Order: sequence, then structure tokens, then C-alpha cells
Amino acid sequence: MSQILLDFLHPLLTSCLPCLPGTPTLKINSRSLKILRLLGEGGFSYVYLVQSLSSPNHELYALKKIRCPFGAESVAQAMKEVEAYKIFGSTPGIIHSVDYSIATERGGGEESKTVYVLLPYYKRGNLQDMINANLVNHSKFPERKLMGLFLGVCRALRGMHVYQGGGGAGAQEEMVVPGRKRGGKNTVNGGADVDDEQEQGRSLLTEDERVTQARETGGKRRSYAHRDIKPGNIMISDSGDEPILMDLGSVAESPLPITSRSLAIATQDTAAEHSTMPYRAPELFDVKTGTVVDTKVDIWSMGCTLYACLVGKSPFEMRSDETGGSLSICVLSGDWRFPDEGPGAKKNKGKGPVSPGGTTAAAAAAATEEERISEPIREVVRRCLRVEPSERPDIDELIEMVERVLEVLPEDAA
Repeated sequence: MSQILLDFLHPLLTSCLPCLPGTPTLKINSRSLKILRLLGEGGFSYVYLVQSLSSPNHELYALKKIRCPFGAESVAQAMKEVEAYKIFGSTPGIIHSVDYSIATERGGGEESKTVYVLLPYYKRGNLQDMINANLVNHSKFPERKLMGLFLGVCRALRGMHVYQGGGGAGAQEEMVVPGRKRGGKNTVNGGADVDDEQEQGRSLLTEDERVTQARETGGKRRSYAHRDIKPGNIMISDSGDEPILMDLGSVAESPLPITSRSLAIATQDTAAEHSTMPYRAPELFDVKTGTVVDTKVDIWSMGCTLYACLVGKSPFEMRSDETGGSLSICVLSGDWRFPDEGPGAKKNKGKGPVSPGGTTAAAAAAATEEERISEPIREVVRRCLRVEPSERPDIDELIEMVERVLEVLPEDAA
């Protein structure tokens, strides 16, 4: 009961840190950091703005605190995120970690682990912040600027979907969770064997295995899916020109064959925990035995993200708000449309392109020039939001589509 009370009070207290006398400090290995304020929270994680006291320039960082209240299992999950930062540490457009540490904390008479991850701080915030500003200011993204940012996200995502691991120059590490045993089942800190329910966390290797695999495979291509692409997970560089993909706690190796009912349920539960609902692909809402979950889940999320930048919210949030229906039913049936596709227009069921004529003349006339969305951009959204994963483009095809769109879009107005 005392731990529940602490969890309730924690965000209230930390949000008032600047008001307290003597701003709290902490150390991450050799780095002394001053906590300035709470930036955000979700689940068992909190992100703080911190300032380095160890460097002459007193740089600002984002410090992610991941509480692990469920013992070895939750520590292993947090370490998956830490290792993901290592894997993609030199991949352009993907956030890297500066440092990390694991601390033992006591609360309510019980000890628990907390993982701290030090990350770069981007003063411009994320893409969701820009969407919110547009809504407040009744403005919109210039289309070329938006598609340039979108292309940057696509290229960063390609570093995950087409990852060249192992040997060779610039090679990066495999994802690791403590306790992986070579040639046997997974155990975490001496715990029980890991069965199908944890198969989605496979290929999490020990240090020796990573070295051995790199030597044996010579840099074999691997593939990872982010599984939580959304505007809030896309930071904007301080220059304002480059997107940075963040929050790697949802990253999973791809493809994942769903070989049993228990694995289907586990994958669905993991998605419910780590993949934000309005941006989650339909195959993660209802995971079926005998199917394969792969990187196409990110293509769906990219379509939702692009739509949200154009309209202000996910297409399925928009549609469920309009109809008063279930968001999940809208997703599973591919029920969405652009705002100017009025009641008389042909509804998009996510099964294929909708012709420009699908928009009624009355609806089109009602839309002002500023509200209209260019047809090539609409087509990118339509292609990404196909309910059947095999009908969506892969990341290379999506990049080609976006590059062609940029070729035909006029220059943004000054």
C-alpha cells in the first residue's frame, strides 16, 4: 500500500522540483546532474530535464528514469531499451544514449531496481508539440517542409528495418538482456525458463554471443521494428531541419512468426503496453496464430503520423470521434477518411487508393485553399494505411514514394 502511495505522489512532487529549496542532484556514474524539471511521464517511466554539473558548459540532457517494480522481468525489459540505444547508436536520425546506470532503491520496506538513461535534450521538442502549436495557431505545416521531415523519419527507420549487424567497419552491437544462455532457454537472473510468452524478446544475446555471432555471420543483415512510431516519439533537432526517432523501449526483432496461441496473446499484450493505440497497426490489435508480425507495423504508424501532421490527430481518432464508435473497430476495418471527404464521399476502407473523385464537389468547394491536402501526399497516406500488411510498401518503397512527392510539390510559400 505504501508503494502505491509513493507512485501516486511521485509525479506530483517531481513536477514541483523547481519550487523546492535546494534543487535535487544525482550522479550517473561519474556525471553529477542537477534535476531542473519533469518533462513527461508514462507507465513506470519519468523523463526529467537535467543539467550537467561535471562539464564546464553545463550541458542540458534528458534523463529517463525507468522504475522496475517487478524484479528481474522488468529490469530485463528496461535493459532491452538500453541495448537498443547501443545497437542504433551510430544510426543517423535515431536518438543515442549518453550514459546509463542501474540503481537499487528502497520504498515501502522493499528494494527495487531503477534504470537511469541519459539522453540528448532537444529544445524544440517533438513533432506532437508542433502539431499542437498548429492547432492553437490555426496553422498547418508547409507541405514541402513536412514531407522533408517525413522523409528524414523514413530514412532513420530504414536503419532499423535494414540493419547491418556484426563485422565490418562501423558495426554495432546486438540487443542483449542479462541471463541469455547459449544453446538453451532464456533465463533472467536465475529465474524460470522463458517460454513462448517471451519469444518476442528473442535474439537478446550475451556479450560473448554477440562477438561470436559477428565473427560467424560477417555482418548478417537483421531487421528490427520500432512498434511505436507516433508524433510524440519524433524529436526535432535544434536546427529545426532533422527529425530524431526516440523511445526505443518498444523495439523488437522482425519478422516474428506467431507459432502458437500463447505467443499470439503475449505479442498482443506487449503491443497493448508499448504501442500507442491510435497509431497501432491492425495486426497488433488482433494477433492470429500462423501469421507474421513484421516491419509493416511501422509503415502503418507512419501513415497515421503523416495524417496527424496534416489534420491534427490520428485518422482513427478522428473517425471514432466522428462516429462515436470504437477506435479499435475503426482500425481493424480500415475506416478513415480525409476531412474534406464528406458524408457523400467514397469512404476509405484501407483496401486501396481512393481516386480524387472520391471527394464530393460540395466538400471540395467548402475546403479553403489552406486546408487542402495535395493529392500526392494523400496517396502516401492511403498506401501506408492498407489493412493487409502485404499491400503496404516496405521502407525502401516508401522512401521512393516520398522522394517522388517532393519532386512534384511546389515550393512552400514564404
